[in-house]
Amino acid sequence: MQLSLTSAERSTCGIATIWRFDWPLIPLGWRLHWERSLTDKPEPVTKSKSSSPDPFKMARSIETQGPAPVHLWDPPFCGDMDLVIRRDGTWVHEGKPLRRKAMRKLFASILKKEEDGEFYLVTPVEKVRIQVEDCPFIVTDMEVQGADAEQLISMTTDTDETFRIDGDHPIRVEGGEDGAEPHPVVHVRNGLYALISRNVFYRLVDMAEQSETPEGTLISVRSSGENFVLGNC
Repeated sequence: MQLSLTSAERSTCGIATIWRFDWPLIPLGWRLHWERSLTDKPEPVTKSKSSSPDPFKMARSIETQGPAPVHLWDPPFCGDMDLVIRRDGTWVHEGKPLRRKAMRKLFASILKKEEDGEFYLVTPVEKVRIQVEDCPFIVTDMEVQGADAEQLISMTTDTDETFRIDGDHPIRVEGGEDGAEPHPVVHVRNGLYALISRNVFYRLVDMAEQSETPEGTLISVRSSGENFVLGNC
């Protein structure tokens, strides 16, 4: 299934390009917003001193509730944006933190990791590369319901995405050997992972159960009927 652009050349790589969708999978609300954004008088913005794509211009062109279907989009690459997601979860544009959470959530909704291992912000008509030092998200909260075989663990990220720990959202703990600090992560969506914050990880360890295996004593937590190993005792 392809995106049809009927009144513009895609090679312009411009959000302000006049275009229409002929694609039923794009929600009507998005189509109306995008078309309206092309005719409305744009809000004044400060011109970037760099030649990198402007994230605020991109943000004005999109409107979504939750993650966009970026896995269905394959627009042309339009360059590198001076945007970095730091290891501690701080989003930094041209050396300055993006303090507006609504802006970070909007960019998170169109974030995509491709087969080349790089991270991109993607709309139906353009794609720009950004840098991610570790994981793009951080788990900041956790909720536990039920117990034993009925136990369910839900996690929430710093961009307010909530999901249940299960086969599609497994916990994986790297490192932790020879005194090294463990690096616990969880799959959020489409190859994007969240680093589990230290306080949430300690809560997981506190509720973990021990089991004896040929590899030694393992500690794990249970959610959605599955066990997720946190490490060795």
